[in-house]
Amino acid sequence: MPTYTLPRLPSSSYPLVLSEKRWLRYVTFFYLYVMQGIPAGFALYALANYLTAHGLSPAVVGSFAAIVGLPWSFQFIWGPLIDKYQNSAMGRRKPWVLFSQLLAFLASLGLLSVENPVRQLPLLQLTFFIHSIFASVQDASVDALAISVIPEHERGRITAVMRGGFLGGIALGSALLSLTLHTYGFLTAVSLQSLLLLSLTIVTFFIKEEPIHQLVSFQTLQADADLATQPSFRWLFRELWAGIFARKSLLLFIPILLYYSCQSIFTRAYSVHLIQVLHWPDTDVTVLQGTVGTLVVILIVLIGGIIADRVGPPKLMLLVMIFSALSFLIFNALHTYWQTPGVAKSGLILWSVMDPAFSVASMPVLMTLCRTHVEGSQFTAYMALVNLSDIAGAYLSGQAQTYTSAPVIGLSCGFVLLLSIAIIAYGQYKTRMSIEIRPS
Repeated sequence: MPTYTLPRLPSSSYPLVLSEKRWLRYVTFFYLYVMQGIPAGFALYALANYLTAHGLSPAVVGSFAAIVGLPWSFQFIWGPLIDKYQNSAMGRRKPWVLFSQLLAFLASLGLLSVENPVRQLPLLQLTFFIHSIFASVQDASVDALAISVIPEHERGRITAVMRGGFLGGIALGSALLSLTLHTYGFLTAVSLQSLLLLSLTIVTFFIKEEPIHQLVSFQTLQADADLATQPSFRWLFRELWAGIFARKSLLLFIPILLYYSCQSIFTRAYSVHLIQVLHWPDTDVTVLQGTVGTLVVILIVLIGGIIADRVGPPKLMLLVMIFSALSFLIFNALHTYWQTPGVAKSGLILWSVMDPAFSVASMPVLMTLCRTHVEGSQFTAYMALVNLSDIAGAYLSGQAQTYTSAPVIGLSCGFVLLLSIAIIAYGQYKTRMSIEIRPS
């Protein structure tokens, strides 16, 4: 493959360059995460609630969600590949983003082979599993792109925008596609999802990372001396291992994993409780999660991004965890009031808010833990483990509901979050002690 170097172009020669346009970074990462949210909303909210309403047990629905999400835990594999092969003339990360988007679109079309999602559940799981493989590559490449082009002082706000985009995608995938599913059928909903994914993939084609990059090219570009020598996989995995298993990393990341696991376990149990115990129509649950809940969440996420940049992500993350732990304990202790529609709806919105509010603070924290030269791989590995905790939460939620109720599950999650807060406090104490005893 030939290698060449292009002269740096003037910043005004092409308008859609991520490294030079702040507004473009905000817009791009918003819609890239919308693309990730659409299939997630369709599978994990619209279809999961649809299957629940058609009498499938919580264990079966939980297994469906786990199978759909399983490929997202493979991201630790994609990260080193993306970091190793990043000298295309189209950009360091863009070829990975664009190629994975195209494959995810084709895999979405593969869902058209399913005619009845309830009766053909194994085929539905298989086709979504294949789609999730390519979607996970897209997610890993977008995360690598984000950590490469977002300046540190913008990370809080852009992380908020990214999470807002994901929630916007979930709104489309859950509310819009749920209504389409119930009104026009599964095949029409899949066709609409595929059309949305294709449209946004076309937008990606016209965006550059740097002025020197080309829209279409199969050549390599060595404009950066650091990229001239490709690192070995052995070195990449050694640095990745060292970064993830450093004590500072573990004392922050383990509580983060526990938080996302608890969030996944309870929110799924709560949705099932509303549909099967309180007899809510599944469309009511899904539409509320995807419309009112998402609008409130996006507003809070954007405000949270500004707060994170001002007070610091670690402090904001701890405050959100404390509020979440108290919310778990109080809301579930008062479960007898869930029969009141206003209380139940408030609960749906509350738990929709907790996840993104925590993400606004925790994602910049994880970015700061990433080691130089493997930051894409390490951040992607973090995201893979976060996704795995969500998958495990979905599965455990389904299993737990065969033995106990949603309120008991929620109270248990509250106590786990208190443990997570204690771990963070211990880590901060050890950090202060090491600073105090360090010789001047």
